[in-house]
Amino acid sequence: MNVQQGTARSLKTGEGIISVPSKYSVPETLNRLTAALEAKGIKVFARIDHSGEAEKVGMKMPPTQLLIFGNPKGGTPVMLAAPTSAIDLRLKALAWQDAEGKIWLSYNDPEYFGWRFALSEDEIKPIAGIGTLLESAVM
Repeated sequence: MNVQQGTARSLKTGEGIISVPSKYSVPETLNRLTAALEAKGIKVFARIDHSGEAEKVGMKMPPTQLLIFGNPKGGTPVMLAAPTSAIDLRLKALAWQDAEGKIWLSYNDPEYFGWRFALSEDEIKPIAGIGTLLESAVM
């Protein structure tokens, strides 16, 4: 993943990924995100500590944790419009630390998601605003 240095705003990295800087640690970033999601009635399904799992097998990696979340009211209409979109749904957010020690929150760009599954603006609308909510947790 190629992240530009010194970027204060969100940026697109990789194919369809948006990364925003977080001023919090990886665990705190996801704690804040969990609280924001739950306050909006969005269910958190899982939290995966990739770096913790790597440590269990004797490998080291910078702090990296994934949050899997969603709401059937938002995801179901998308999956009905494009059944293969279920491969990317539940939604995910990745908190990670780069080589310089900076913390990032990355998520799938809803616009790219819509393009990937040939969804219209109306069909992608149920998940289109998720970036605003995710980014509010790192401000």
